[in-house]
Amino acid sequence: MSTFTYTLAIIVMGLVAIVLVRGLFNMMKGDNPSLSNKLMQMRVLLQAIAIILIMATLWLTGGGRPH
Repeated sequence: MSTFTYTLAIIVMGLVAIVLVRGLFNMMKGDNPSLSNKLMQMRVLLQAIAIILIMATLWLTGGGRPH
């Protein structure tokens, strides 16, 4: 299970990076400000999911503590 959460966390972190870059490019071009706002909201949501997955992985693996 910890391998699954670890892999899922890596995927979600990649998605965070993609959404961040897409939102920054959209803001730099000065296109649709509503789209930039939606992308940044999505980034925050994805970051929250990534943190939850990282914490779940640490909890499932014992966080590196000796058993």
